[in-house]
Amino acid sequence: MGRGDKKTAKGKRFLGSFGKSRPHKTRGIKAAAPKAKA
Repeated sequence: MGRGDKKTAKGKRFLGSFGKSRPHKTRGIKAAAPKAKA
């Protein structure tokens, strides 16, 4: 369990990969945009 471990978030940060333990950050701009003006 360290930087070389692909299954941990630290390992994924070190390797620059994404997955279950390190999901991609979704942009909050599109999700927060739809608001009712009325």
